[in-house]
Amino acid sequence: MRTDQQSQPGPETSTRDEPANKAEALADWADGRLGIYSLAKANLRKIFPDHWSFMLGEIALYTFVIIILTGVWLTLFFKPSMAEVVYDGRYVPLKGIPMSEAYASTIDISFEVRGGLLMRQIHHWAAIVFVASMLTHMLRVFFTGAFRKPREVNWLFGALLLFLGMFDGFMGYSLPDDLLSGTGIRFMQGAILSVPIVGTYLQFFIFGGEFPGTDIVPRLFTVHILLIPGIMVGLLAAHLILVFYHKHTQFAGPGRTNENVVGMPLLPVYTAKAGGFFFLVFGTVSVMSAIATVNPIWAYGPYRPDQVSTDAQPDWYMGFSEGLVRVMPGWEISVWGGHTLNLGVFIPLVVFPSILMAIWAWPFLEAWVTGDRGEHHIADRPRNAPVRTAFGAAWMSLYLILLAGGGNDLLATHFHLSINAITYAVRIGFFTVPVVVFVITKRWCLGLQRRDREKVLHGRETGVIKRLQHGEFVEIHAPLPQGRLYTLTAHEQPQPTVLPPEVDENGVVRKAGLWTRTRTKLSRGFYGEGSQIAKPTAEEHQEISSGHGHH
Repeated sequence: MRTDQQSQPGPETSTRDEPANKAEALADWADGRLGIYSLAKANLRKIFPDHWSFMLGEIALYTFVIIILTGVWLTLFFKPSMAEVVYDGRYVPLKGIPMSEAYASTIDISFEVRGGLLMRQIHHWAAIVFVASMLTHMLRVFFTGAFRKPREVNWLFGALLLFLGMFDGFMGYSLPDDLLSGTGIRFMQGAILSVPIVGTYLQFFIFGGEFPGTDIVPRLFTVHILLIPGIMVGLLAAHLILVFYHKHTQFAGPGRTNENVVGMPLLPVYTAKAGGFFFLVFGTVSVMSAIATVNPIWAYGPYRPDQVSTDAQPDWYMGFSEGLVRVMPGWEISVWGGHTLNLGVFIPLVVFPSILMAIWAWPFLEAWVTGDRGEHHIADRPRNAPVRTAFGAAWMSLYLILLAGGGNDLLATHFHLSINAITYAVRIGFFTVPVVVFVITKRWCLGLQRRDREKVLHGRETGVIKRLQHGEFVEIHAPLPQGRLYTLTAHEQPQPTVLPPEVDENGVVRKAGLWTRTRTKLSRGFYGEGSQIAKPTAEEHQEISSGHGHH
């Protein structure tokens, strides 16, 4: 059977011009296999809003990169071993002293490896700034309501990153096996032992025997450089993907709605600014590391279980746990036939941190109280959500109170105070300060709302005094620009829910359940009278403007 060769379709030929150079040829080759042209077209011109507070998240990202880079370098010289050696290095005060290989290698990094001490300092300072920037970034998200739908999952990713970052930092400064870090590990061991039933088994498993064992430093090293960073890289990638997918929140302003984003394109403007900001952060951390010593392990000496370093304090982000233990009464109870339950350690280190971290569930609580199912891409001004802002401020005050409790010995020695008086003050402040801060912050927010309402209705003060015909002196008020009026009135004001009628249309009694009554009470507390100031209506503004002008 004869086949007509002319009727067969030939191979497809590209209509593109020949590549101008090797770089373009390489790009064409990659596009044919990865589709980078369409990917770049869809994402590289993506618009991002611009505001100084958005840089907090960038600082967290850049310090994480610095931690990874310096950490890889440090692993080349650090020996995660608890085998005992006798020091014979350059640091004369420690010569002839027995110590672990971990401590000896850290001393060698500090004094014998070129640039080693600076690398250690950069790594440690970057970790401190990393946790601080993550916490402030999440507080910014909380106070502006940027956690609302569709960003609840991304909020949880951020919470996990903060939690893992804190514990990875704790493991990092525990690795040198100096007297300060050893005291911190002893603290951790006490928390493990306080867990009922399984505490002793967990302690033997983690430490490889009685404290301090022989395995804790190698195991912390593996978790510190491999497990937790790997999880954090995955969470960070997911976090950034969701930021791209959901688009970035923006503050209210003219032309800004839930359906658009006003800002700069990712390439070239935002990329250039972000690149410059990365080197600015890197340079700032490097300067801090060069002029301010952190964790001078040579001054503490190697860890010995029978000694505790003076002024032993963890890094600030773990200080709240120290404060919880120091101010908690030493309660113990016997259960199940003589088994001792150490509540003085178990409650502050196991139970209460879970309650303290309940703030991570706030997006779901707020969505349930409001019944709001819509998407939100416009960030709130904190003053326009008084209860949320007051709760966040109270949470911060509680954290600071516990931080002061963790340093009660330093406060006592530096300010010549009684350590018992400080401890009792912290105990009282634990219950009273958050309540006081909540009330003051809420009233402050309501006062700012009233001020905004007055500005919208009467304009801004000009400082010009005018005398009226009947002798009264008044200040001239200038009307606000339309853009400013929009910014001050663009926020939403949810209305509190009400209980359904006690009797339905057929006269049958209908009782509201506990769940419904609780939600209604919370809704009144969040958005009822005394929790928000009503925005001025267009009619009110028009009436005042046309009635007697702006005085």
